[in-house]
Parts: sequence; C-alpha cells; structure tokens
Amino acid sequence: MFVNVAYNTSFGMKIAISGKGGVGKTMLAAFLSTVFARSGYSVLAIDADPNTNMAATLGFHEFENIVPISEMAGLIEERTGARPGEVATYFKVNPKVDDIPDKYSIEQDGIKLMVMGRLKKGGTGCYCPENALLEALVTHLLLERDEFVIIDMEAGVEHLGRGTAKAVDKLIIVVEPSKRSIETAYRISELAKDIGLQNIGVVGNKIRSDKDRDSVVSNMPGFEFLGFIPYDQAIIETDLAGFPLPSSSQKVMSEVEDIAARLIEPTLYRAV
Repeated sequence: MFVNVAYNTSFGMKIAISGKGGVGKTMLAAFLSTVFARSGYSVLAIDADPNTNMAATLGFHEFENIVPISEMAGLIEERTGARPGEVATYFKVNPKVDDIPDKYSIEQDGIKLMVMGRLKKGGTGCYCPENALLEALVTHLLLERDEFVIIDMEAGVEHLGRGTAKAVDKLIIVVEPSKRSIETAYRISELAKDIGLQNIGVVGNKIRSDKDRDSVVSNMPGFEFLGFIPYDQAIIETDLAGFPLPSSSQKVMSEVEDIAARLIEPTLYRAV
C-alpha cells in the first residue's frame, strides 16, 4: 500500500500517460491522481485525450459541461490575436498562459482537472492559433508548475516536444495483453526517444493471470515495468453505471498505490 511517510509534499512530478486506445490510460491517470491527492500532494490532472473522459472517470460533477481549452474560441483569440478557423497572417506563438490552469481548471477531492483538447494534426492547415496556445500551455505545465501534473494523452506524444520532453519525469505507456497494444507501445517508445524522452515505464493492465503477465513481459524485453494492474469486472460495471472509478476496486487501487510509490521513490532525495 502507498504510504506517505513524512515525505516532502511540496515538490512536483510530471507524468505523461499514453498507449493504444482502450487500454486504460484514463483509468490509470484517474487512480494515480487520486492516490497522490490523498497523500497530500498538489495534483493537476490534464485531459489531453480527444475522448475527454477524465472528468467522468474521476466523478467530477457536471462533467458534461466542461469545454476543452482548444474549443474556447474567445480565449484563443484573446491570447493569440487570431480566431480559430480563420486565416491569420500573424498571431502570437508565445501567448500568455500562466493563469490558465488556475482559471480554467475545476477542483474536486483535492484534484484540479483541466481539459485541454487535441492538437490539430498535419494536413489540417498551417500552424494555427489553437496549437500555439496548447503548446505554450504544455510548456508552462511541464516547466513552471511545482506540483504533480498528470497528462492523459492519446496514442502518441503529440503534446510533447524536444523543449518539454526533458521535463517529463516519466512517460508511462499502458499496455494490455494484446499484439496491437504492444505494437503501439513500441511506436510510442520510438516517438518519445526521437524527441529525447528516455525515462519510459510500462504498466500492464487487464492482467487476468500469470500467463498474461509473462506474455506482456516476454514481448517487451528491455522495458521497465512499473506494475501490473489486475483485471476486475467491477471496473467495467462501475464505468457502465457512470460512477467514479477510483472507488470501484480495492485490488486495482492497491496496485496503483505500489506504482505510485515506485514513481516517487527516485525523486525523494532531490525533493528534500
């Protein structure tokens, strides 16, 4: 069990979570956010996945009314000088963002949550004001915030760049016992290394047996495994019922507490 033994709770970590869709990235982000918040750490959870399920997973009230930062046209125009979707010859590529996390996040049970939205991909036009704002925001979150920042990303590292990768304490790739999930993990790992992010860990999820665990490990030699989350039908049932996941499964919570302890341990000496 994760126990906060007189650790300094004033320091922060930057944790990015990625993996194939459906493997449990958002679930892990929600459980980790809950564990760290309960232990007295300041936690800012960032939903950067297009599906924007973090608020519902954590059980935030009126989560359906949350508007992602990438869809706040007025804010984007105010900060960059250009309105999303309109052709603009000039706009600010380094807009003011330091006040956005506190102004546009919501808080519940000690967790601050901000829904960031997705970056526009290549082929959708030139570098746009939405991307300028989001990239500046990610830079601020990773380089300036002195707290636990947990970013739930899609299957890639699009929100990270060479300038911000060095600030990520750990990229966690979530995998399940399936070929496609493991193949995606390898692709994410290569993309991360291309931008200089070397501190990568893997969490196995939906593990039903020792055979599942051994299969994942044998197919991913050389990767650091932070833990293995057991399959629990209670997670599925709770999700379908629309209730917060972190309160649904003690055996999952216990494993995530162990994962949290492994994440924190290497940083304790630098924090005090």
